[in-house]
Amino acid sequence: MISLKREREDEVDDDDNEDGVAAKRGRGRVGEDRRSRHCPYLDTINRSVLDFDFEKLCSISLSHINVYACLVCGKYFQGRGQKSHAYTHSVQFTHHVFLNLHTLKFYCLPDNYEIIDSSLEDITYVLKPTFTKQHIAGLDKHGKLYRAYDGTTYLPGIVGLNNIKANDYANAVLQAFSNVPPLRNYFLEEENYKGIRRPPGDIMFLLVQRFGELMRKLWNPRNFKAHVSPHEMLQAVVLCSKKTFQITKQGDAVDFMTWFLNALHGALGGTKKKSSIITKVFQGSMRIFSKKLPHPDLPPEEKEALLLTEEYQEQMSESTFLFLTLDLPTAPLYKDEKEQLIIPQVPLFNILGKFNGNTEKEYKTYKENFLKRFQLTKLPPYLIFCIKRFTKNNFFVEKNPTIVNFPITNVDLSEYLTEEAQVTEKNTSYDLVANIVHDGKPTEGSYRIHVLHHGTGKWYEMQDLQVIDILPQMITLSEAYIQIWKRQESSDTNNHRGV
Repeated sequence: MISLKREREDEVDDDDNEDGVAAKRGRGRVGEDRRSRHCPYLDTINRSVLDFDFEKLCSISLSHINVYACLVCGKYFQGRGQKSHAYTHSVQFTHHVFLNLHTLKFYCLPDNYEIIDSSLEDITYVLKPTFTKQHIAGLDKHGKLYRAYDGTTYLPGIVGLNNIKANDYANAVLQAFSNVPPLRNYFLEEENYKGIRRPPGDIMFLLVQRFGELMRKLWNPRNFKAHVSPHEMLQAVVLCSKKTFQITKQGDAVDFMTWFLNALHGALGGTKKKSSIITKVFQGSMRIFSKKLPHPDLPPEEKEALLLTEEYQEQMSESTFLFLTLDLPTAPLYKDEKEQLIIPQVPLFNILGKFNGNTEKEYKTYKENFLKRFQLTKLPPYLIFCIKRFTKNNFFVEKNPTIVNFPITNVDLSEYLTEEAQVTEKNTSYDLVANIVHDGKPTEGSYRIHVLHHGTGKWYEMQDLQVIDILPQMITLSEAYIQIWKRQESSDTNNHRGV
């Protein structure tokens, strides 16, 4: 134990000593090692094996401290001193070029000098992509294809996410959010959230950092490969959700999205009164009219008497929302005369009727029953619909296969607003930007997503690593589960080029 501790101290000391010696030789770059700009081993770097998507851990000691990536074989090792794992690896396998994953400096081992060469900038950019305000502003204005180092062409933002085991439910939600421009732009620039103060020991901010890193990797125009692994992001999800959502077990996309939005809002310093980028983009408000119902087993006279009391009068309350849940009509139980179970279809506007202020729906709790009706008072810039496909009872989960017919553009929601809101809300028309689909059985099944690329106006279907372009007409034929709609601005053209 003592020898291990001494070895670790040696590693840190050796690193510090080396940097200290360089500083003593002369200030700035005056006293730098002559070999720094003429390293003979740069041609041994193998960019095709470099993968910075995984956790920055030493492959031998599993330590996070002082980790270096071997640029010849792509493995991670700790330390740079003479007894360190990176030093041993360099001598044993004659791999000489290493990158410090924290400071982004390159070193040659075992000679232990820093390498300074502009040809290595592409590697540091893949490890830590950065975006200028001009670059971010132009992301949605063109649909330029980029070529990755492995030769594949890709559109930044339309990039496959690796399914590690059973995390496609999270991948679909992360892909959807990466294509919401205001949310994406906020996380592409680390300065936006770097200064947010969190209480000591708060792990939730890890979620914000990892989500920002994932956004920058998805939109990186200089990637080495045309897909990204959300490994670190999902590890943060498992940790922050206390294993509610896991990589190895299929989860529900709506449950994950609900938790993720609220967790991000809280980690960014948001509260019920204090806003964050999440509430600015997705939060709307509604009026809820609620009326308590007497117990159905009571005699009619008692029911009538109770309905006259104040407790059973209609109450009105204001509430905010991050997404709207749309209820599907129950699917038919029996086959038709041709012995086939026809999949029913329902127009989107039928299920939106829940929010017109007139449609009443009964809600049952353990003790009491309520009649509720809803009316919207404020529409957000981006509106999320969750179509309730799953019903759970004590025995199993059932899935409703009803297909929702919806237009891709120009969904006008003015009739679901209160009269006062109809006057104040100028733009009430929405266009679809993302559509998450659930295929298969309720407890198993898989997720895929349709997203609109704003630069080209084309639609793409993504399922884990598979990315294909798709006709907009095909989107409405799927069993939509979550949809994100963008409010039309007055300057917007009223149709997408892809439609």
